[in-house]
Amino acid sequence: MKRDNFGTRLGLLAAAAGSAVGLGNIWKFPYITGKNGGAAFILVYLICIVAIGVPVMLSEFALGRKTQANAVGAFKKLKPKKSWHLTGVVAVSTAFIILSYYAIIAGWVLSYISKAVTGKLTSVAPSALGDYFGGIISQTIQPLFWNFVVLGITAFVVVAGVKDGVEKYSKILMPILFVLLIVLMVRSVTLDGASKGLEFLFKPDFSQLTPASVLEAVGHAFYSLSLGMGIILTYGSYIKKEENLVSLALQVTILDTLVALMAGIVIFPAVFAYGLEPNAGPALIFVTLPAVFKSMPFGAFFATLFFVLIAIAAITSTISLLEVVVACFTEQFNVNRKKATILISVALFVVGIPSTLSFGVWSGISIFGRSIFDYLDFLTSNILLPFGGILVCIFVGWVWGAKNAAKEISSDGLFSFKQEKAYSFVVKVLAPVAIGMIFLYFTGIMSKLKNVGPMLPNIVLGAIGLLTLVLAFFHFKTENSGASEEA
Repeated sequence: MKRDNFGTRLGLLAAAAGSAVGLGNIWKFPYITGKNGGAAFILVYLICIVAIGVPVMLSEFALGRKTQANAVGAFKKLKPKKSWHLTGVVAVSTAFIILSYYAIIAGWVLSYISKAVTGKLTSVAPSALGDYFGGIISQTIQPLFWNFVVLGITAFVVVAGVKDGVEKYSKILMPILFVLLIVLMVRSVTLDGASKGLEFLFKPDFSQLTPASVLEAVGHAFYSLSLGMGIILTYGSYIKKEENLVSLALQVTILDTLVALMAGIVIFPAVFAYGLEPNAGPALIFVTLPAVFKSMPFGAFFATLFFVLIAIAAITSTISLLEVVVACFTEQFNVNRKKATILISVALFVVGIPSTLSFGVWSGISIFGRSIFDYLDFLTSNILLPFGGILVCIFVGWVWGAKNAAKEISSDGLFSFKQEKAYSFVVKVLAPVAIGMIFLYFTGIMSKLKNVGPMLPNIVLGAIGLLTLVLAFFHFKTENSGASEEA
């Protein structure tokens, strides 16, 4: 079966950036920034992006391009007699589960667009917006309908292929997203009192930082760049050898971070201008911001623009997630793209029904104390993504070999890769340890250990420190032995 590829560098960049730019930038980043004190958290987040996010992204790009295969096939090609392909199975499964509930949130956004256009959203009293949002998501038919619409749009793009579908529509949607961001930024920063929001975003207060904030910054850097879910690996398999992967990874990272910061400039000046709280959590865009738009001149117009912006960000990500699963099924099971896309989309809709209804008629059903929706979010964000990320780092750093990955990153010497030594250390030592810490913290294992015995967390941290030293020792030993052999 002949594989499709990206046709232009602009299309490749738009698609790769679209995969990274999503609800994580415009919904999650602003509210976790608000929760963790603003500018100081952003600074830590940027350090994490550069120190960990970019090297892991390069690893996934290299895996994909080297093998020209999907997330499962890539590991099979490099280690056909081992079980490393299960890493790909984890990535594809994670993408499928995330899309099953991510499409639900995108559906809420489309619902809000319809209400913003008609003026219904800005007619609701600010004090009633929480109940209004709760009333929408707790219905049965309406959320299912919008979920169906999101999956239908996504399938329409993916079924057309990489060049005529993913690339074509990414080149249309991403420029629109930036135009909308700029228009909304201008409106937000020209509000009376907006300067307080800008100060919150760009004047660091390090007293607000906690160890938990640092771990959340690492975790969001990983999540925001779409790492550990097979997207970057799959897109890497569509990249030509003549492309500079370092340049591409940096450009995608810059665009991803730029959108997150621009979203912050849209949201926080407006929130502070109207005396609202920046740490409103996930309700920030569905409850807090509609209250802002209601108070703003031409509020219905700007509310519509805002939710169209979020919808575009969401759709670019749903396209990427579906492409991961479709690419795997078409290549591993020799199913044609149209049939695979339709079957997987139907499966996603069916699997998404329990999550959709978990806010309404099935709200009484819980899994380990969480609603169905929240459990799937917890499972993917805190267990599957970190687990998959660690496996990728171990495979690239210690099994396939960081030197082989670096060779692919440089296109067999076509491009300079001066950061090879730093890259090797991050992938083999720093990244797996940091991702492991995220896993221990966000799964609640560390807090449970503290309940069992106050000293247990310190013992675990000591063991992690020792493991880091051991990994660093073997890393430098192999680096030095390799240098001796070359000499």
